[in-house]
Amino acid sequence: MSDLAIYDMDRTVTKRPTYAAFLLHCAVRRAPWRLLLLPFVAVSLIAYGLRLIDRAKLKEINHHLLIGHRVHVRELRPLVESFADQQVRTNIRPGASEAISRDRQQGRRLVLATASYRLYAEVIAQRLGFDDVIGTGSVIGLDERVHARIGGENAYGSAKMRMIAQWVDQSGLKGVHGHVRFYSDHVSDRPAFEWADEPVAVNPHGKLRQLAEARGWAIEDWG
Repeated sequence: MSDLAIYDMDRTVTKRPTYAAFLLHCAVRRAPWRLLLLPFVAVSLIAYGLRLIDRAKLKEINHHLLIGHRVHVRELRPLVESFADQQVRTNIRPGASEAISRDRQQGRRLVLATASYRLYAEVIAQRLGFDDVIGTGSVIGLDERVHARIGGENAYGSAKMRMIAQWVDQSGLKGVHGHVRFYSDHVSDRPAFEWADEPVAVNPHGKLRQLAEARGWAIEDWG
């Protein structure tokens, strides 16, 4: 029986969000001319704010603008590696490192569950010592080119919980896993908080702090 420790990534394990930072990291190093398309990124953000597009479409549009419609995996690999190195060096909360070490010492299976692209989240997770990653997938063609399209669901909110449940089932842990500890900074992860045996709100914003206090969930400041 495996006890689980499941972590959100952006603003939970990391101090700052990673998705836009990853796109800019790729654009600057691979095709700086794409920075001229930033006004169109701004337009997409406005469209999202007006609810004309959802989070998944926002990601796809900005991926297309700043990375490209189709890019071979071998072109992205060094960029993913350098981005992961940068994030681990500069963007990890001190409390996250301590919690990861503690959960590992307790023998828990460490799982990163993030709405960020698994493409780079897996590499960050490897560097931090996670065992498994649940994240937003990318469509990769038979030609090994990464498309600016999401494969499956955007792992956010209830979709993240569905993907966690699917991972539990596919890993042979359904009905047999042990205690589940879940960490996140955002109220959108309420389905996972409510599913977990031990919900932990990390540096919570207003709505999550209110919910955690009302439910008696642990609240931790990870710096």
